[in-house]
Amino acid sequence: MAIQWYPGHMTQARKKAEETMEFTDVVIEVLDARVPAASHNPMIDEMRLFRQRPQLKILNKSDLADPKATQAWLNYFNKQPNTKAVALSCKKAGEANKIPKLCLGLAPHRGTHLKPLRMLIMGIPNVGKSTLMNALLNRRVAKVGDEPAVTKSQQRFDLSDTMSITDTPGMMWPKIQYESDGYMLAASHAIGRNAVIDEDVALFLANNLLHTYPALLNARYKLDTMKHEGAMLDVLKMDGVDLLEAIARRRSYKRHDGLYDMEKTAVAFLTDYRSGAIGRVTLETPESRSAMMQSTQAVSDAETGENEVTDETHSD
Repeated sequence: MAIQWYPGHMTQARKKAEETMEFTDVVIEVLDARVPAASHNPMIDEMRLFRQRPQLKILNKSDLADPKATQAWLNYFNKQPNTKAVALSCKKAGEANKIPKLCLGLAPHRGTHLKPLRMLIMGIPNVGKSTLMNALLNRRVAKVGDEPAVTKSQQRFDLSDTMSITDTPGMMWPKIQYESDGYMLAASHAIGRNAVIDEDVALFLANNLLHTYPALLNARYKLDTMKHEGAMLDVLKMDGVDLLEAIARRRSYKRHDGLYDMEKTAVAFLTDYRSGAIGRVTLETPESRSAMMQSTQAVSDAETGENEVTDETHSD
């Protein structure tokens, strides 16, 4: 089931962001370091490029992400024009302080009393924009919550006499193109729970982590998720269903009828991922992203070819 989520207030948020972009020098896009590409909103690029504004990409929650994958993403983003990428955790004291200097590097003609540097924070829901704002100002000015779409309106503040910053509501885009993106975003808690089925999302996440971080799953849940082939540990014994059932069995998550409570298991598993209890994991890399897009395109091309053949057959 493809996941889509675009609450009505986000249309107004987009219009307001387009207006503010005219009076912005640098766009700060906050991404989730565990899903850097999936958490990128393509509408931000549309607005930014129309106004020819440089961007600072912040891979937030880097303390929860795989360091090697994060470095690969930084290398990838830093090759893009008018772009600087940095990884940090807004919850760690002092890490946000480097942001104004990085923005000045992208707009060296600003940052004076006559021409203050104007920064705009953007991103999808629940990636840490409000936490970043609070860290930059060193006081609580933006409401922070554990659910997506807590911020509903723009807020502008002066960092100094020569710098200002505006926080925007979390903004999705009308249609998520890739099905796996919807599941990665849902797993990372960027999509409202009313739009997802936790068991489906947990199953997607389980299959992903079994193939990428089986050792961490072993350590967290004390499960033998791998079998030996000589000295190799690369043949998986479990699939996602097996893993979730094993967690339910190990933790005795049962319903009143005696069956395992898979809904409770799914929520617990997602919570472990979101909190970092499983370990530092990243759900996509530049390489896996490219492979996914090529595979999706190949399927689309094949379906298009089949449709064309069918149309020709009918025309005869």
